[in-house]
Amino acid sequence: MTLRLIFMGTPEFAVPTLRAIADAGHELLAVYTQPPRPAGRRGLEPTPSPVQRAAERLGIAVRTPVSLKGEAEQQAFRDLRADAAVVVAYGLLLPAAILEGTRLGAFNGHASLLPRWRGAAPIQRAIMAGDRETGVMIMNMDAGLDTGPVALAERVAIDSAITGGELHDRLMQVGARLMVEAMTGLEAGALRLVPQSSEGATYARKIDKSETRVDWRLPAETVHNHIRALSPFPGAWCEVALAGKKERLKILRSVVVAGVGEPGALLDDELTVACATGAVRLLEVQRAGGKPLTSRDFLRGVKLAKGARL
Repeated sequence: MTLRLIFMGTPEFAVPTLRAIADAGHELLAVYTQPPRPAGRRGLEPTPSPVQRAAERLGIAVRTPVSLKGEAEQQAFRDLRADAAVVVAYGLLLPAAILEGTRLGAFNGHASLLPRWRGAAPIQRAIMAGDRETGVMIMNMDAGLDTGPVALAERVAIDSAITGGELHDRLMQVGARLMVEAMTGLEAGALRLVPQSSEGATYARKIDKSETRVDWRLPAETVHNHIRALSPFPGAWCEVALAGKKERLKILRSVVVAGVGEPGALLDDELTVACATGAVRLLEVQRAGGKPLTSRDFLRGVKLAKGARL
């Protein structure tokens, strides 16, 4: 016996779970994803989400409502007569009528160890905070923000060099495997739900562009965590004077090293930058409109003297 499922997700993070659910043999009645958005430099061409493209390749019907608050959309959801909904980074609010619109409820794959880092950006916030571990949890959704009881969890270590992009890719594979396991348990009537702890809750607010600029006045460890959390997207950045003009430089990789100097000052010819305490050596950078470069390759094409300010 297989489950009749609705899948709800939008970004690349959700695609492995969609594929895994399909490969497990469950009947996917429909895929809900956010509508195509303008993409590209000029933002002219509406581009389907990664989940929509994956669903179309699998031959699954796709629905792209702007909102699920209307009675017509809610009735269309109920009319599918699904056993459950699988939700991964969908990005739209699910009203009670949707949460209760299937026989067994909605199950969300969330990339943190709840109740820590509820919200939109748990991967980046965990790295920025210097957390040593995170994970994925499968929870039965309720009306709160990532507050539902947890069915399954798996912990994942966060090493000192991993970037937000690398951790994202690792967690999306873990999440896909856990969701299949959860649906197997749900189908067998053996899925045990445990209420979340009421202690230790934190909120992972969405990354705002205003917080992407590097602040060298912070300790080196904090600067390093900020850089790797935002790599490769949206990218932490600083300004550097090149050919007499200030240019934005995205920083993709770094390492904490010893060093003393005025925050933001270049300490050597290896792109080592002083912080409030300690220093950060930039290992990979990207100029505006250019491709990622190692610090060595970057310095071959520019002249930056010791003492220059970033």
